[in-house]
Order: sequence, then C-alpha cells, then structure tokens
Amino acid sequence: MKNIIVIILFASPILGFAQSQQMLIESHLVKFKNAKNYTLSIAEKFSSDKYDFKPVKEEMSFKEQLVHIGENIYWLSSTYIKEETNPIKTNKNRASEMNKEQVLEFVGSAYDYALKAMIESDEKSMSKEFNWSSGKMNKFQFLNLIQDHQSHHVGQLIVYLRLNGVTPPKYIGW
Repeated sequence: MKNIIVIILFASPILGFAQSQQMLIESHLVKFKNAKNYTLSIAEKFSSDKYDFKPVKEEMSFKEQLVHIGENIYWLSSTYIKEETNPIKTNKNRASEMNKEQVLEFVGSAYDYALKAMIESDEKSMSKEFNWSSGKMNKFQFLNLIQDHQSHHVGQLIVYLRLNGVTPPKYIGW
C-alpha cells in the first residue's frame, strides 16, 4: 500500500503537467481554427479587383499580406512544430502569380497544415527549444508566435477593408 501511495505522489505532478500541455495544445487548436475562419472571411469579403490594393507604396498589397500569412504559417509550423522541411518552396513572386481563388486556397491550406501539425504534435516535445533571434524558444512559444504573427497581419487586412469602404466580418475569437 505504501508503494502505491508513493507512486501516486510522484505520478500526480507528471500527469498534471501532461494534462496542462494537452490543454494548451487544445486551446491553440480552437483559437487557430477560429483564426483560419476569420482570415478567410476577410479575404472573401474583399473583391478580387482590390487584391492588389496597398494603402501606401511601402506596404504589402492585400494579396501579399494574405500570402505572407500563409508562407509564415507553413514555415513556422513545419520547421519548429513538426521539425520538418518547409513543404512549400520559396517563391518571391508567389502573390503576383495568384488570383483571389488561388490565394484563398493557399491560405486555407497553410492553416490546415498548421492545424494538422498541432494535432499530431507530441506533448512531450513541446518544451524542446530552438535558437531564435531573440534567444531560445520552445514549441509552445512558436505556437504563440504563429498566432501572433497571423493576428498582426489580419489586423492590417481589416484596415485595408475599411479604407475601401468594406465592413469587416464580425470577429471570430476564442
């Protein structure tokens, strides 16, 4: 009986840690699914003839912003979450070669790729650290970075809509 109590005492923190890691991954999944739906609803709302719109020449166009979101999602989720080679090849002209439907497909595929990477991620590996420009970051921090980066650019897309008299879709949050 004493051995069982000792095992339970030692196992409880480990089980709690594993459960909290799973909860963090699951919360990222919910938020990221909502982010995908919101981003695509913004992209669908803007007419195809406005996809090359830039508020100022120094900024990316609406289309370039969307493609940038997709490229970044592929890169971070493949390299740091899956620890694999990025499945898309670098293409500086990607946005210019795409129409609205292709952009929507590309961005949707990027979100799906990252969602699959999150679902398949091994909770035990989430504390693994990688060198990053600001120091070491673990996989949970990369999940936050992916979310933060796409949110940053989605916020810019909302401004693009407003500058063109388009009301953004209702926010899809948590």
